Amino acid sequence: MIQIAVFSDVHGNLPALDVVLKDIEQRGIHQKFCLGDLVDFAPWGNEVIERIQNLNVPCLMGNHDERIAFDLPVFPLSKHSQEETNARFIAIDHSKQHITEENKKFLSGLPFHLKLNYKMGSKHWNIQLVHSSLESNDTYLYESEGDEVFMNMLEDSKADLIVMGHTHLSFTKQFENKKWAVNCGSVGRSKEENRLASYLILTLDDEKIVPEIVQLSYPLEETVRQIEESGVPNYYAAFLRNEKVSIL
Repeated sequence: MIQIAVFSDVHGNLPALDVVLKDIEQRGIHQKFCLGDLVDFAPWGNEVIERIQNLNVPCLMGNHDERIAFDLPVFPLSKHSQEETNARFIAIDHSKQHITEENKKFLSGLPFHLKLNYKMGSKHWNIQLVHSSLESNDTYLYESEGDEVFMNMLEDSKADLIVMGHTHLSFTKQFENKKWAVNCGSVGRSKEENRLASYLILTLDDEKIVPEIVQLSYPLEETVRQIEESGVPNYYAAFLRNEKVSIL
């Protein structure tokens, strides 16, 4: 049996990341992977990047990482309210100003995809890691998406299981051919009602893969307080408290 942990979308939330990393360690899971979006929306972007570096966690380039690394322009999204649009512009600008040049260089060198192959007895398991999809790191694929979308991704990647993040909403879907599409949720900015830090454990043996979504509480009020004392808009503090803000 092999266990691996996969997490995504930390978004500068160091307290949430540390709780997830501690849980992974306590479970004795030595292999862990990050699907990206280390920055924006909480004040610890540099610290999160450095934690990932120091632990040598293989990490993909999320859309937010790419924007900060290459100073890409920010465009409003039609699904956002005016309040969220304004807050988003300020929060991303905060990252552009405060993420160090060394850390931006680290982000710029992150891979787009990662394919894993594990041999268990005579069985090879192929696991495809993406931030959001094979073609883009900014595609929103929800659990409600038609099965054929995920089946095509599995076929294109020749994988038994594909893991994604980006939407901040976790799910596991198994298909008739026993293959899986999984979203590991978000560590630092969950859009689920409970706002817990979410990550994925994959357990592999020579017969099957079992995905498990783990959700953990973390020092939310302290996190919120530090967001409110930083240059990150209070919108993101209210969001973590699940107060009246748009979650899309």
